[in-house]
Amino acid sequence: MPCDPEELKHVPLFELLDDEELAVLAAQVDVRKFAARQRIFKIGEPSHAAYVVIEGSVRVTMIDEDKQEVVIDEPTHGGVFGFASMLDQTAHQANAMAMEESVCLELDRHDIEILVQRKPMAGLDMLTILGRQIHASQKLVALRANRNPNQMIEDEATFGERIADAVARFGGSWNFIITFAVLLVLYTATNIVMGGRAWDPYPFILLNLFLSMLAAIQAPVIMMSQNRQDTKDRLRSELDFDVNRRAESEIQGLAHKIHLLTDKVGDVEDFLRAERQGVGG
Repeated sequence: MPCDPEELKHVPLFELLDDEELAVLAAQVDVRKFAARQRIFKIGEPSHAAYVVIEGSVRVTMIDEDKQEVVIDEPTHGGVFGFASMLDQTAHQANAMAMEESVCLELDRHDIEILVQRKPMAGLDMLTILGRQIHASQKLVALRANRNPNQMIEDEATFGERIADAVARFGGSWNFIITFAVLLVLYTATNIVMGGRAWDPYPFILLNLFLSMLAAIQAPVIMMSQNRQDTKDRLRSELDFDVNRRAESEIQGLAHKIHLLTDKVGDVEDFLRAERQGVGG
């Protein structure tokens, strides 16, 4: 079935191609129709072609290390999938299924070769678009990698905030309590032993002044550290929410698949029942 070159203008991968280049490509590609819930390709199958969605929607999934199905893309009009496997002629690394009645353009390496042979600049245009997509993917991966709240907080911490954390850690430890108690005992014992020559005789007014100053400074420093801890807790909560939302989505997907399987089993039972009645009649 021939392809309308105007359809290719809405595909991001071909948006830099001129009319002549689009006409050459449109003459090579095939139009494929897929029914709802029809599998387009699955993991491990040889990759002969890539697809461009013209109508409908497709879900592309992978299986992670926990053997869970993870949605990696849901291309709609103009979306491309299966392109990398087609180019390097390796087996598909993902599953693709039409979520509704869909129309896709099917193109293979031979189609790309003919386009590049006739219009060499078309290859450079497509490489430019692919480069933009790679950069966007790299930014997304970097953003996802930086979602560690502890690392994000540490990277953005100022010098004063690092000092506040260090003071809070030391002030809330047994090392501080023991050291402070020893210094107090030595200070008071020294002044008592020195008697009239003591620089801070009983009731240790100078010591009380130092302790008041220490408490006045230590309190806001510890509060600064607590504020940073609250920020970490908030980020952890956001990440937990994302994980829970993903888990809920996966559970809903499993429930949907179970319902579909139940419906299919019911259809088979109805078919077998009808066959028995026909034979009995």
